[in-house]
This record gives sequence, C-alpha cells and structure tokens, in this order.
Amino acid sequence: MKVIKTEIEGVTIIEPRLFNDERGYFFESFSQRDFENQVRNIRFVQDNESKSSYGVLRGLHFQKPPFTQSKLVRVIKGAVLDVAVDIRKGSPTFGQHVAVELTEENHLQLFVPRGFAHGFSVLSEEVIFQYKCDNFYAPQSEGAIAWNDPDLHIDWRIPADKVILSEKDKHHPLLKDAEWLFDYTENLY
Repeated sequence: MKVIKTEIEGVTIIEPRLFNDERGYFFESFSQRDFENQVRNIRFVQDNESKSSYGVLRGLHFQKPPFTQSKLVRVIKGAVLDVAVDIRKGSPTFGQHVAVELTEENHLQLFVPRGFAHGFSVLSEEVIFQYKCDNFYAPQSEGAIAWNDPDLHIDWRIPADKVILSEKDKHHPLLKDAEWLFDYTENLY
C-alpha cells in the first residue's frame, strides 16, 4: 500500500496496490501489519456499511470520549467526496479540512483520526460506503457540526438544493458554536 500524507497531520490517504489481469483485479483492502508500520498502531473493532443515493450528505459526525473513534473509510460502489475536519481546539489546523474523492475505480481510502469530524456527500447515482472504526458506536456520545458551516469553506460538489440530509443532520451547530470539541493537547489514543 502507498501512504499519502495530507496537509493535516494524521489524516492519511491510502492507495492499495492493485493487481489486474484478464480476470479482473485483486488488492488487500486492509493489512494490520502494513497499517501499523506505515500509518499508526490501531485496533479496529467494528466495520460499518451504508448505501446512499445521489445528493445524500452524511455528517459532519464524531464521537466524544470515552468513545472517540478513528475511521478508515472507502467506497465499494460509486463515488463520494469524503471530508475530515480538524476540531481539536488549539491545533494549528483547527477548522481546516481534507476532502478526497473516493471511488470504486480509484480504490482510495481515507484514514480519519480521533479529533476530527467526518462526513461525505454522494456524487454518483448510488454508493456503497464502508468504514472501520477503532471504537464501538455509542449513541450517547454522538457529536456533530453543521455540514454547511460557512467558516469551513467545504465545497461538497453537489448543489445545496440537491442535498439530502437526515433530520438530525439538519440541526447541528456551527463549529464556533459547538458546545464540545476535542483538546489538541490531549492524547486521544
């Protein structure tokens, strides 16, 4: 696997090594050994999958301690714009984001560490999205910030009038108004 660093430390793009022939392709979608050698020590405990249609926007979500999560995300079918926002107070990149197009053709993955809000918009007619988490889902620990916060300057690459949100995702606070954020000086791992 090839590890591509982004402009925000810790947020990493992973490009798997693809083996193509007349039968199709093969690649390792995850190797514990390679991930620990090239990215960081981690123990994933839960795999999730969602299916969505064009215009669906999920995010920007995170989990508060003690259920904070890192995620390793990828697309099985279709295409998304995947976004990680630094919400660690005191971080030199606080409020900045990384946005990467993940598709079934490019096989890219994005590692989103603890201390970041995460979301994605569906760019294709349909998408199947998978992700690994290093902590279990805990509904009592859910947190989020507004997907359309003007201070974040995120171009979700779909017109605002085409965005489809869950009822919950329609009501998140702006980053500057969030009651709870991570502290950059705390070790989240």
